[in-house]
Formats: sequence, structure tokens, C-alpha cells
Amino acid sequence: MAASLTISRFLSPAALSFPINTTKLSSKSLSSRLSISPLFLNLHRRTSKPIPFSTKTTQISATISVGDKLPDATLSYFDSDGELQTTTISSLTSGKKAVLFAVPGAFTPTCSQKHLPGFVEKSAELKAKGVDTIACLSVNDAFVMRAWKENLGIKDEVLLLSDGNGEFTKKIGCELDLSDKPVGLGVRSRRYALLAEDGVVKVLNLEEGGAFTFSGAEDILKVL
Repeated sequence: MAASLTISRFLSPAALSFPINTTKLSSKSLSSRLSISPLFLNLHRRTSKPIPFSTKTTQISATISVGDKLPDATLSYFDSDGELQTTTISSLTSGKKAVLFAVPGAFTPTCSQKHLPGFVEKSAELKAKGVDTIACLSVNDAFVMRAWKENLGIKDEVLLLSDGNGEFTKKIGCELDLSDKPVGLGVRSRRYALLAEDGVVKVLNLEEGGAFTFSGAEDILKVL
């Protein structure tokens, strides 16, 4: 069963723009004129506007649906010792109740401020409901996923996994083509959250592109 959705959203350039001023300063006057705001030093912590994820109309199809067996794929991550490791969808889900959710990109506003933190906050409740695995997937490399994890202060509440080549994302038909964006996102994953039991999809909350309406931790808790 294929689900077809139409996306007509895009990234707001204003959300990612920064003022650039060119000023000639002598080395003598540099220290007296240069002032760094605490707000600038904490830019990565500021509240940003949500990013609409498309400017063009694109017909997309998802090949995964409720009742389907998840295809296997290899994902990567850094362990607590800083060693690069790999895991597979089958090892994450076989004989287990697993929640997998995907984001369009690490460090992007909605993903950093709402989607991922929501699952971190509700991880204990999810596990109390019998969930064995909670994993966040993104088409980012493992180095970016590690930096994102450290930036948000995440411990072991949620696994942050790199689907760097989009292998799993492509297999389930959830690619999100943002190559028309000047910010250079390329092909990423649509936002979703799914519940699988023994590798079989029981719940699939698949968003339109990067929208965030019903793929949060609270939405998964409601169906457990």
C-alpha cells in the first residue's frame, strides 16, 4: 500500500540568514571596537523559527505502511567511548517493541527544539509501556549525529543513528528532496514516527515533508 502526499513548502531564508558587515579595523583599534554579544556566543541555543521544507510541488510516495516488515539496513553511530559502531534495523527491532522516528536534519530548529527533545523527555514513559528501543534516524553522517547529541546533552535516553547514505530512508520510500534549497540540504528523510513489534510496523505517523503535527512522543504514547 503506497501513500502519496504533495509537498509545497520550503526553508525560510530569513530563518538562516545572518547580517554581514565589512569594516576595516586597525590591529590597534580592533580590541576596543570588537564586542561579542553573549547572544552570539549562544547562537546554537537560541529559539529559531520552524523551517517550512519546500518551495516546489513534488509528488512523493512512501512504500512502507502498517503491517509491513521493515527492510533491513545498516546504520552508524559513535558509542560512549567515541568508537564508530554500526547496527542494523533487524537488530534494533527483532523480538522487540521499537520506536523509530526520523528527522529531516540534525541541528534544524523543529528537530532540535521539539521532535528529538520530546522523545528524550518521554523516554522513561515509553519504556515503562514496554518499548525496548527508541531511536532517532537522520540522513546525516555519524559525526554530525554525535555533535548533535552532545549539543543537546543527550545520554542514553534515545539512540541517535546515522542513515548517512539514505539506505533505509530509500528502502521505505521516505526521501524528501530539498535539493532546490540554497542552504544545501539535498535529499533527506521525511519526518515520521513508527512503532514496530518484532520488525512489523504497527503504527506509522508519516508527516508531509518536514511538518511536525502528529509524529511526536506524545502521539506514540497514546497508542501504546
